[in-house]
Amino acid sequence: MAVIAKVGLDKFADVYPHMLSGGMKQRVAIARAMAMKPDILLMDEPFAALDALTRRKMQEELLQLWDDLRFTVLFVTHSIEEAIIVGSRILVLSPHPGRVKAELNAHDFSHDHQGGAAFQALHNRIHNMLFAERIEEERAARHG
Repeated sequence: MAVIAKVGLDKFADVYPHMLSGGMKQRVAIARAMAMKPDILLMDEPFAALDALTRRKMQEELLQLWDDLRFTVLFVTHSIEEAIIVGSRILVLSPHPGRVKAELNAHDFSHDHQGGAAFQALHNRIHNMLFAERIEEERAARHG
């Protein structure tokens, strides 16, 4: 019950799973994992199926839970924004075969300034790494 309360679902403890929203189901999954007191929590695209507002709320709740409990999370996402918001270390992978292209330290980045210059600069840096080949091809096509 303590873990259920920690993810904000104590008022819904007796509700059937089919009655929970998508965000609530994600909180249940996190609570179930946290109840095992893992050394590391593996999350593979956990918020991908959620609408934008619920996704942002879940990102904030995950960060708050992490701030309270200080556990290790390996968070896989295809969203650059989500990686910056949730991550402290970001590994940028190459396409097939997946290899680490870069390791970026986002630990000093303030998660509250999503619209700020630092956020945008990091976003652009990651975007350019991911799409370097396509950017170069487009540049070559424009210049003949």
